[in-house]
Amino acid sequence: MTAGFARFELMTRTKENRWLGGYALLTAAATLALICLGGLVTSHDAGMAVKESRRWLRWLGVLALFAVVLQGVLGGLRVVLFKDEIGIFHAALAQLFFVLTCSIALFTSRWWSDAPSLKSARPDDGGLRRLFLFATLLIFAQLILGATMRHQHAGLSIPDFPAAYGRPWPALDAKSVARYNQDRVEVNAINPITAFQIVLQMAHRIVALAILLLVARAAWLANRRLGRQHSLAKVSGAWLGLIVGQVFLGAATIWTGKSADIATTHVAFGALSLMTGAMLAIIAFRCLTPAPRREAVRAKLTPLATEPGIASDVHI
Repeated sequence: MTAGFARFELMTRTKENRWLGGYALLTAAATLALICLGGLVTSHDAGMAVKESRRWLRWLGVLALFAVVLQGVLGGLRVVLFKDEIGIFHAALAQLFFVLTCSIALFTSRWWSDAPSLKSARPDDGGLRRLFLFATLLIFAQLILGATMRHQHAGLSIPDFPAAYGRPWPALDAKSVARYNQDRVEVNAINPITAFQIVLQMAHRIVALAILLLVARAAWLANRRLGRQHSLAKVSGAWLGLIVGQVFLGAATIWTGKSADIATTHVAFGALSLMTGAMLAIIAFRCLTPAPRREAVRAKLTPLATEPGIASDVHI
């Protein structure tokens, strides 16, 4: 009887670990392929065939290596220690690593080498470069807020949208929070929430609105300053589309009771929004020339200089 139980346990464990065993086998096969490719490289003396001369880019590669190792360590600690704080850092580092790898792909592209010749002759007198950068930093802060909510299980601390418990700003006194928790337990039987978690979601909503306005402003300014056919203007429009979709997904996450598929898509759109903003900022700083103060003053005074009796009084 003991032998039969042991056989049943072995069969069950084998069935459960079937996919894990297949993945381990795939890893072993990939390692063998890598060894063979390494042998070919050495046999053909091709080890230095692709040498990167930019030291700063090599250091970015080293940084990416350390980042992915740290990400693995944080992921392991998150599972072993079951600490929400580690999960927040794990999520934030994942976003930064994604931006880093996309940046390296941009820096090694043929376009990046040709970019100096593509510099716009028109100066960035509208602050487009700074607008891209600031909006991207705000998106990253928003992703940290979102990760904090997810890992504190506060994603549904407010169950309705666009209102918050039927009001523009929910009541946060102890009696009101106790009533919110009573309703949550009766409907969902889930963990109680705190006033801090409610404020956290309200901050997430406010920052989302600020990001939407900033990105809309950036897309409008790019179209006005650079023209609709400019690459930055086109990508800015796509960026705005991502942000609008992200806002809708955030609302849908609440409306569906934090459906796993919608919540995951919400996270993916957040990563794409951050990456797009970062690439726009990098490309704008690469291609758009800053507006010198002297030229800006000259541009403002030029219409005055064309009027009779004023040209002789203008000196720059």
